[in-house]
Amino acid sequence: MWERGWREKALASLNSEFDILVIGGGVTGAGIFHEAAKSGVKVALVEQRDFAWGTSSRSSKLVHGGLRYLKEGKIGLTLESVRERKRLLSEVPGLIQPLGFLLPLFKGDKPGRWLTSAGLEFYELLGMNFRRHKIPSEKFKLMAPHLPTHELKAGFQYADAQTDDARLVLRLIREGVSLGGVAINYARAEELKWENEKVAGVRVADKAGSDNIIVRARVVINATGVWADRLRVLTGANARLRPLRGSHLLLPGWRAPVSQAISFRHPMDHRPVFAFPWEGVTLVGTTDLDHDHPLDAEPSILPNEVAYLLAALNFAFPALNLTAQDVISTFAGVRPVVGSGKEDPSKESRDYVIWQEKGLLTVTGGKLTTFRSTARHALQVAFAHFPNFALTPDSNPALNPISMKVPGLNDSQQATRLAGRYGSDASALVQAAKLGELELIPGTAYHWAELRWAARCEAVVHLDDLLLRRVRLGLLLPEGGVQHLARIRDICQPELGWDDSRWQQEEAAYLKLWRECYSLPDPQSIPDWREQLQHKAEEAEIKHKGVKFLEKILLVAFLGLGMWRLLRRKKVKTA
Repeated sequence: MWERGWREKALASLNSEFDILVIGGGVTGAGIFHEAAKSGVKVALVEQRDFAWGTSSRSSKLVHGGLRYLKEGKIGLTLESVRERKRLLSEVPGLIQPLGFLLPLFKGDKPGRWLTSAGLEFYELLGMNFRRHKIPSEKFKLMAPHLPTHELKAGFQYADAQTDDARLVLRLIREGVSLGGVAINYARAEELKWENEKVAGVRVADKAGSDNIIVRARVVINATGVWADRLRVLTGANARLRPLRGSHLLLPGWRAPVSQAISFRHPMDHRPVFAFPWEGVTLVGTTDLDHDHPLDAEPSILPNEVAYLLAALNFAFPALNLTAQDVISTFAGVRPVVGSGKEDPSKESRDYVIWQEKGLLTVTGGKLTTFRSTARHALQVAFAHFPNFALTPDSNPALNPISMKVPGLNDSQQATRLAGRYGSDASALVQAAKLGELELIPGTAYHWAELRWAARCEAVVHLDDLLLRRVRLGLLLPEGGVQHLARIRDICQPELGWDDSRWQQEEAAYLKLWRECYSLPDPQSIPDWREQLQHKAEEAEIKHKGVKFLEKILLVAFLGLGMWRLLRRKKVKTA
């Protein structure tokens, strides 16, 4: 599947009529494609860039129940999320992994310890977890030794999960293809096709070639995330999305050591931010800002966002003295959020929406965690028009059940990891490995053989597909993994069938992209976050002194009132 020559076959098979055409190869589109293929319908998926190129390779990597949504009173969304998280943890080991969260409460944090404790109890109760959340101070200090303990009021712990978002998308799509679906990347939906004033297909342009194909379908589903309005307006609908950017830093695990996630309030605006271990590094995020740049351009972190996240890190871990020089890489993703006019982007709803407009069914928004339930809801809406379509039972596994034993790999932990990420392909991956390729790439948990497999069988069109989404070396290694490019070339160039000129072009393009969008901006452009922290600390001190002064005035006034009442009472008695 997806061996050399697969694109030509896939493009040729698109030139027919499908039951369902999914536009968009992020986690929402991949989930719909997977569920549709499981239901036995004839389904195709087209993606304008690489699979998971957009938000679904640039998320915060969390499969979480949405504690913040509970605070906003969205109990239904939280319940759905914790149930899906529990299901994925059970059904997709090796790809969805448990992640403990530590929640410190510092002096002045709101809500206080009692409300926080009650909220966590309810949150865990929704997920049927029953355990103690408040951690004794001394134990909490051992669990998070770099926190400023003199400011610590209380400490809590709760459970969530994490994943490799791009690998999740790819596994969903590959399983859908194995069930008879057709999926192709670098194929852009350029134009809607109409029949009887309803959308009945699209014109697809092959961006890796020059073909144009008319793809017809009984149902066209627009799952293009932040690009959803681009197709919607072609039906005459009004644009409704508000693209929001979330940016992240990645630091070496040894330089910013955290054994589990730590979530805390940013000292500037009191938004929740976090740092947690992911793939051997520490991932720090996230910002939440309006994204005013062209959507087709690769998003990147801005200087003020770097300062914001460094300020957060140094507030939470002052003893580590972390600076911009400690950052390995960065990434930024753009979230598809339905705009409601709120001034604060963080106040906008993260729930998904489904719109039907002249035969175009749009699904956008939502969370990584709830991709399966979102997909099933979208297909329920689509199938309502076609009685012969029926979803598989909800009790069916989210992904195909697989064995966690991989022949040829004796390390059970590595076998579970490969099985989770590659599904039924894990055994073939190991068998395809050449001498020394089952060794780990230094500084990562990846095997050299994963590069060979990705180049051979995972629809790699450009080098950044390989190094930023299939095997995440571009995020995990300094300078995007430049020190390993010679060996990567030896392994992958023959599998990809690229001549020397093509490889050199791809390598130059990848390194340019990495420098522009995955490294830090010019250090001179990054605001001085130390000054920002100092200014904030001075403001807090002034406020604290003001409160203390007011308390003293009130105390003097209270004592004076008491003395006046006492003297008046004595005067009355004397009279």
